[in-house]
Amino acid sequence: MRRGTFRDDTVDYAAVGATHAPDLMQYPPERSVPAEETWRLGSGEERFRTAGDALLSWTAQRAAGLSVEDVRPASGPAYAGVSFDADGNPVAPSKREVEQRFDAEGTPFAGPGMTLRLRGRVARMRADAELRVISVTEEARRIGLVLGTMGGSVVSGEELFDIEWRDDDSVWFTVRAFDAPNSVLYRMVPGLLRRRRKELFARYLRAISPLYTTPL
Repeated sequence: MRRGTFRDDTVDYAAVGATHAPDLMQYPPERSVPAEETWRLGSGEERFRTAGDALLSWTAQRAAGLSVEDVRPASGPAYAGVSFDADGNPVAPSKREVEQRFDAEGTPFAGPGMTLRLRGRVARMRADAELRVISVTEEARRIGLVLGTMGGSVVSGEELFDIEWRDDDSVWFTVRAFDAPNSVLYRMVPGLLRRRRKELFARYLRAISPLYTTPL
């Protein structure tokens, strides 16, 4: 089991970890627009492991048409630290260090404290941003990742990606996020922010699901 969190003041929003909050959709951070979708990916441990590895090796971002660049591990040693349970409560830290993994191209798998840069376009608008990995979860039946913006994007906020292998053997993929507009256009036309998020969610599902279907 691996659970890790890295928290400091380098992100460009205040509510770090808010995507873990069970009431995010009812009480999002100030000025932000929340979003959440859950889809079934299939069944069984193999589907769970495959989807989890894809998630932690940046497949969702790359297959969504975004380039993943300048991936840098956290300064200092990696660690398994404070994280959150399903109800959003802090989990006691662990001192066990974690082993860094790499994909076939040599890019590090996601780890707490990492920074990276995304480049691309979503809904015909620039989607460039510098991001920090806020937390990573690797458990027997749950694999997850939280990304927070550090600057340079048309929005600021956080994304949570979660793969769950449930007791009935089904495997589910959840994405939760909140976005606060930075660009003047998104502030003037809030519907564009929702359209951008909807398109991103659809791209993520196509990336992770081997059998893309209509979201439930």
